[in-house]
Amino acid sequence: MIMEILNPIAVQVDLGAIKQRAHIPEDEAQRLQSLISAVHSVMDAKAVYKVSYIDAKAEDSVIIGGVLFKSKVLRKHLDKVERVFPYVVTIGKGVEDLEKASGDALEKYYLDLIGNAAVVKARDHLKSRLADRYGLEGLSYLGPGQLKDWPLEEQKPLFSLLGDVERAVGVTLSDSLLMIPRKSLSGIYFPTEIPFMACQLCPRESCPSRKARYDEKLAREYTD
Repeated sequence: MIMEILNPIAVQVDLGAIKQRAHIPEDEAQRLQSLISAVHSVMDAKAVYKVSYIDAKAEDSVIIGGVLFKSKVLRKHLDKVERVFPYVVTIGKGVEDLEKASGDALEKYYLDLIGNAAVVKARDHLKSRLADRYGLEGLSYLGPGQLKDWPLEEQKPLFSLLGDVERAVGVTLSDSLLMIPRKSLSGIYFPTEIPFMACQLCPRESCPSRKARYDEKLAREYTD
């Protein structure tokens, strides 16, 4: 299967959501809104994905489109799945350029928050597109580096499975396997009847990106 590209993706960052999540005081709202407008003017949101099929499943690994992925968590979620959607989403390097140009530490922090919210919005757009196009009622995702079980080293096979990601959406991997531009997300979407988030398996308490509570019982299911 060939890569499918979504470009451009319309993204609108919500002021209220950022204020609530980051506990930003009301007297900073105008400044934050101004920075949101600046981010909207420079970001270049787009995504690439590929319809991929599972070739084989082992106890703690899976072969997708001829590429081996080592993850017990991923393997467990693909137990009854035959088709998945590897992806990369980015908003480009515009937000990073704004951060570099700013000499204000608080402004840099706000820009980072806004950029993170924007790239998540772009990924949500991809999720909606996949659900509509392929008639999927439930979708969850897992990305390299989210859990110890699926480390950043798995970025290489993920990018290999997709193909020329740089040509498609301008995203590359650094020597340390971080994505460039920095405001990018990668992973695999897969059909699920029960929603899953990697946060459910992560015991780290002080995480600003947490979207779900740690589920000790569920975590044990993946280690037994």
